Amino acid sequence: MKGLYCKLSEAGEVKFIIQETSVPTTIGNHQVKVQVKGCALSPVDIKLCEDLKLQREHIPVGREIAGVVLQVGPKVTFFQPDDEVVGILPLDAEMSGLCDVVLIDEYNLVQKPEKVSWFEAAGAIKDALRAYTALHTLARMAVGHTLLVLDGASPFGLLAIQLAHYHGVKVLATAVSLEDQKFLEQLRPSVGVLESLVARVIGVWDSKVDLVDSCLEETGGLGVDIVIDTGVRLYEEESEVKKHLPYKHDIISLLGVGGHWVTTEDNLQLDPPDSRNLFLKAASVSFLNEEVWEASRARQGRYLHIMKDVVEKLATGTFRPLVENPVPLYEATVSMEMVQRRQLRKRVVVKL
Repeated sequence: MKGLYCKLSEAGEVKFIIQETSVPTTIGNHQVKVQVKGCALSPVDIKLCEDLKLQREHIPVGREIAGVVLQVGPKVTFFQPDDEVVGILPLDAEMSGLCDVVLIDEYNLVQKPEKVSWFEAAGAIKDALRAYTALHTLARMAVGHTLLVLDGASPFGLLAIQLAHYHGVKVLATAVSLEDQKFLEQLRPSVGVLESLVARVIGVWDSKVDLVDSCLEETGGLGVDIVIDTGVRLYEEESEVKKHLPYKHDIISLLGVGGHWVTTEDNLQLDPPDSRNLFLKAASVSFLNEEVWEASRARQGRYLHIMKDVVEKLATGTFRPLVENPVPLYEATVSMEMVQRRQLRKRVVVKL
């Protein structure tokens, strides 16, 4: 049986290889043996693995899986053979999600509705988990809030927009290209009143457009209640890759009183003037790390509740993820290299 693994060279370069692996013959009390039908590819966070002392010679790749239960452990109560399931392999998993068969703890899986495809389920589960973590857990969104989603046409940004609109939040979103802007302007819900999901699309690809002015204009000068970024520019002299990212000062400037800034920037540095501005607004900064759900057993029930809610919203059409056409296993290595370099705009799912 083959799986996809990440290997670090001595020079620190990331290389992806498909290699043979085997399933343990014994199944744990609370483990489930799943035949994988679809596995989504997400970038491997090498630094996070190092911080958590999970660095190995070969890091398993592909953690978001959907498949059919083949066998359950003696103390498993949630599932039985032939159930269709979706879930996320833990960070310390020994097996790649691209193996034909994987062993996974029952507390990392939920039932997959019949009408949801394998590829939609696997492709949406992690981005939707991030959206829930950002909006519900960290930002405490409520009806009437105004949300700014940076790079709204990304897989994560799209699900954040759909979740916020469902809960009665006014959504603003940035577009990093003209194509993304047209896509966001045409977004409509699959059910209910066919109003636009995004109240205003801000085309940051156009140098004439000012992000702060656009947000303040849309909110009557009050500022937005919640901002979710995809990274920020910390200094004037940054790489060309970050040219569409806002400066941290801009984000703080467009936040309203009591606002929440949810950031994906793990090395964010706030200067004293930035902190002073946040203090004057009684605003807060939260760091988005969806892997934290596995850090405490006390959070396990809420984690499962979120995943159940995600698949229900997939079944009703509230969530419509950005998923590429499924790719075969022999193309997984090339696809993963592109995913790691963040060259693809849609979520890639491997068909097994």
